[in-house]
Amino acid sequence: MSAPASTSRASAPAAASFALPPRPRRPLRAVAWTVVAVVVVASFWSVDITWSRLVELPAEVLRYVGLMFGSPNWSKLPEALWQTWRSVEMAWIGTVLGILVATPLSLVAARGFGPAPVRWALRLVFSVIRAVPELVFAIIILSVTGLTPLTGALALALNGVGTLGKWGYEAVEAVPPGPIEAARAAGGSTSQVLRWGVWPQASPTFLSFWLYRFEINVRASAVLGLIGVGGIGDMLTSYTQYREWSTVGMLLIVVVVVTMTIDAVSGRIRRRIMEGPSVRT
Repeated sequence: MSAPASTSRASAPAAASFALPPRPRRPLRAVAWTVVAVVVVASFWSVDITWSRLVELPAEVLRYVGLMFGSPNWSKLPEALWQTWRSVEMAWIGTVLGILVATPLSLVAARGFGPAPVRWALRLVFSVIRAVPELVFAIIILSVTGLTPLTGALALALNGVGTLGKWGYEAVEAVPPGPIEAARAAGGSTSQVLRWGVWPQASPTFLSFWLYRFEINVRASAVLGLIGVGGIGDMLTSYTQYREWSTVGMLLIVVVVVTMTIDAVSGRIRRRIMEGPSVRT
């Protein structure tokens, strides 16, 4: 009769040893979430929003969709295609100028190929450039060049230096070290190491980034046209101000079709560069 009692006394410490530890307290996390909640509530409270208009929003959207796409004004299609071509030209020139400036700078900014002060200064410049939208650069540049497509191309190029520079030095730093060490062991200079040890491995990534930046610039060129630098965005602004919704609908169709076509072609080329040609079975 004493065995069950001893068993229960033995299992009591064992059960106590498996008790869950007390939940850790994280007062800093609670304070952080409280501050975030207060900021969000204050943001909604301070913005002058007519919440009752949200109920009318779906009906208004449907009405304007009908005005734009019910019967598009195709008589303006030749002019729309010409202005779209100007936007693509703007994007292409901006991409090429950005590549010419960003590529050598990204090589210097990579770890192991440039002095530390220069490297960190270039990375800071890339970060500052990326923090400024293309539209702000265009507004600053137009005071010198005026309302011309060159203004948009320069703004796209300047903004592209920030992104292409960052992508570039990250691609160089991701290269396997074997060919680099072999080139240095053979007595190669820094330029020779970059040419023979880095570029053959990093060039597909660079080409992919350049094409992707061109896709971004094509979309951004339409936005830059809103300030009057030319292109399809300039037409959109003009016809929207005059409430010619049928023409606006046609312009939106052209923008969507051209942008999707360029994205599809560029994406296919990028996949071919990164993955190589597919083998037919």
